[in-house]
Amino acid sequence: MKASKRVLANLSKCYSLAKLTYRGREHFLVAAEKTDRCLLFDLDGNEVATVWDGPGGVMTMEQIPGTDGVFLATQKFYSPNDSAEASIVLVEPDGEGGFKRRKLLDLPFVHRFGILERGGVRYLAAATLKSAHAYKEDWTCPGRVWVGELPEDLSPYNEENPLPMKALVSGLYHNHGFCKVTRDGVQSALFGSDQGVLKVTPPESRDGDWSCETLLEERVSDMLLADFDGDGEDELLTLSPFHGDTLRIHKKQDGKYQTIYTYEKPLPFLHAIWLENIGGREVAFIGNRKGKRYLLAISCTDPEELTFRADILDEGAGPANVMTYRHQDKVYLVAANRETDEIALYELQE
Repeated sequence: MKASKRVLANLSKCYSLAKLTYRGREHFLVAAEKTDRCLLFDLDGNEVATVWDGPGGVMTMEQIPGTDGVFLATQKFYSPNDSAEASIVLVEPDGEGGFKRRKLLDLPFVHRFGILERGGVRYLAAATLKSAHAYKEDWTCPGRVWVGELPEDLSPYNEENPLPMKALVSGLYHNHGFCKVTRDGVQSALFGSDQGVLKVTPPESRDGDWSCETLLEERVSDMLLADFDGDGEDELLTLSPFHGDTLRIHKKQDGKYQTIYTYEKPLPFLHAIWLENIGGREVAFIGNRKGKRYLLAISCTDPEELTFRADILDEGAGPANVMTYRHQDKVYLVAANRETDEIALYELQE
């Protein structure tokens, strides 16, 4: 796979990405890790609007399903050492071409979240990287998985009346990784930490219990599930340990995930991770933020021998996050190249 690159804009410490349907058209959002803007682009790569000028600290954004331009975002998570004031905010169009924000809840150290639906009920599932700290690089207080119902009507909730959330799982050190999966019509969330990969699934009905399953007992920073070899069973791709340098793919054998592929050399500060089906095969897009700062495309070349290839799409940019979308019969990848302050758009070619 190859990619042709175009730099759309420069944004200091650009970090978070999300798709957004706004005014009936598809767009994407890019926001900064540090204090800077959140920008809205159309699928041609044109800058449409500044959603906000600050405060930044945006780790995650996600549109509320079925809405036009309404999304949730984290703010004030500036680093693992400066995120005690992190919160989740609701962002809505103001009807005049701009956007307005309202805090839904304070959630110190919230890093990733996702919206899940099951049984006609919508839920918010969030991960806190840690729970507290007393000094720089203090990791003695583990993070948690938080869950709560996300009502259709969010108008009652604000800073004075925060959206209720409860701690579902505690004791997760470096609770960094998050991704959503849908299997057999059921949505779940994966969380990655020093305790491994945890799969969390909402209850069948509002009054039921959440289920938690450990898929892998290894230190994991980020992960995704994909059927790379096309046999109908998911493989598990992991980046490990926390902000680590090892890329592995695991296949379930004898009821447990076993390593079948390891990238040939260390990739310092692995971070960006995304999955797309291209040409009938699953392709993982991976980026690291130190060393050579690669943007890689990982795919299976021989399902029988379980061999994989890694195409280098870019070098030196340092993506924090990447995301694909389809537009006019082409596949594009947008990257928040944090280490070079680039918002970059790549046209992908087999």
